[in-house]
Amino acid sequence: MLALFETPAGFALFKVLDEEKLSKVEDLWKEFLTSESARQVVKLKAFSKFENTAEALSAATLLIDSKPSKGLRKFLRAHCDGEMLAVADSKLGNVIKEKLQIECVHNNAVMELMRGVRSQLTELISGLAVQDLAPMSLGLSHSLSRYKLKFSPDKVDTMIIQAIGLLDDLDKELNTYAMRVREWYGWHFPELAKIVQDNILYAKAVKLMGNRTNAANLDFSEILPEEVETELKEAAMISMGTEVSDLDLINIKELCDQVLSLSEYRAQLFDYLKSRMDTIAPNLTALVGELVGARLIAHGGSLLNLAKQPGSTVQILGAEKALFRALKIKHATPKYGLIYHASLIGQAAPKFKGKISRSLAAKTALAIRYDALGDGQDNSMGLENRAKLEARLRNLEGRELGHSAGSTIGKPKIEVYDKDKKKGSGALMTAAKTYNPAADSVLGRTENSAAKKEEETIPKKKRKETEPSQPEDTPVVNEEKKENKKKKKKADVEDTNLPNDVVGDAEPEREEVVKKEKKKKKKHSAENDELQYDCEAGEKKKKKRKHAEPEEETEEPSKKKEKKKKKKKSGEE
Repeated sequence: MLALFETPAGFALFKVLDEEKLSKVEDLWKEFLTSESARQVVKLKAFSKFENTAEALSAATLLIDSKPSKGLRKFLRAHCDGEMLAVADSKLGNVIKEKLQIECVHNNAVMELMRGVRSQLTELISGLAVQDLAPMSLGLSHSLSRYKLKFSPDKVDTMIIQAIGLLDDLDKELNTYAMRVREWYGWHFPELAKIVQDNILYAKAVKLMGNRTNAANLDFSEILPEEVETELKEAAMISMGTEVSDLDLINIKELCDQVLSLSEYRAQLFDYLKSRMDTIAPNLTALVGELVGARLIAHGGSLLNLAKQPGSTVQILGAEKALFRALKIKHATPKYGLIYHASLIGQAAPKFKGKISRSLAAKTALAIRYDALGDGQDNSMGLENRAKLEARLRNLEGRELGHSAGSTIGKPKIEVYDKDKKKGSGALMTAAKTYNPAADSVLGRTENSAAKKEEETIPKKKRKETEPSQPEDTPVVNEEKKENKKKKKKADVEDTNLPNDVVGDAEPEREEVVKKEKKKKKKHSAENDELQYDCEAGEKKKKKRKHAEPEEETEEPSKKKEKKKKKKKSGEE
């Protein structure tokens, strides 16, 4: 019987000298306590050495999948003719038996034998020392781990995660330092903050100028435009800032050096991030850009984890807090997260941002999966999808422009109005009534033209006034009473405002006016009793009759009550 044993250096084939000892499985470990006893059980027959690490890695990976390598098959054919082979993996034994027609054994005794051989491996294989075996096993295990994880130096997204995190930190630090420079130097030259808006140019100008008195003699053409330079020099001559010492200026210049060095390093880091994104996720970069793509990868943890997410998750990635708050209060969920900063969404109008973000998230999910799991290294897919999204955006905006420009597509036809049309429920069944000037009422008259307009206004007022016999007053009578009250109030106010002499003269005139009005009212009431006029619309007469009938009915029970009271009084007397 032969035993196949795998080592980091190669394959070893041991000859089992005493097979009877294998029957005693429980006591087999005692045979391998020392190297002398171990040599009495097994003996090295052949050894197949690996040429390099790549061969060792390929053989180890095939053995993990229970498959013999090409070198192992040649080795077994050469040394296992007519022998039974003990193997540590039953699946590997079945494959060897099928392909090489070699009888294989796998049981508890074989496993115990393998443990014993492993414990005395350096003694059983001559030329294989412990100090050589340890680094070989460590290197092979690392290579095997990289292979199992599909590790590739060109596909390391960890560098992108670290780079984008450092880039954000640098932006915060740059802003803090730049604001500190502005605030510090502002005590000496406060006008410079409004003249130079850019933080980097501000730091360069401060570093070059130092004290503001030196501005007139310096040349800022390499830093600032001519217009800004002249404005700076004019402001330096009339500045209202305080004087500072040379030591303060030295510290301010050192801070400016820090700002400039950080800005240079940030530019280098951005170039590095751009190159890594073009290598690792070219299609994602083509769709959303380097910064947004790197933030998506960092938020997802890795490119592979991000590839497992659907498009709806990619759309709101970064807005988890808003999402769960909306779900809690049963409000509208957010439409976008980190993807909002993509250039395509920035180009869209506010009402189209939701649609474009949904379409962009779907295409982004496809691009991420292609970058993470595909074999291609070009960005053709990303560019094609970006062109489609831009066409969709133009289509949405063009459709909206067409509607606003008066396009008739999708609009109902406007028909000309016809007053005699009687089709449908909305049409007019009868012609519209014309204006009747006879129905107008004249509520007030001037005293000067009262005599002239009596004959014209009498028939109109007859239609509006009620009969004096009726207890219920019409709106016209109520209005006349209100007017009279107003006139009396005005007269009272005039009496209070006028002096005593004027009041004495005006009293007889007012009495005459009141007498005239009373006479006119009596005439109107007499004429109303005598005249009977016909109204153009007979509805008014019917209404008056309807009003009069309940009034008469109310009068009859009141008369009966009065008669009963009289009878009672006569009976008591």
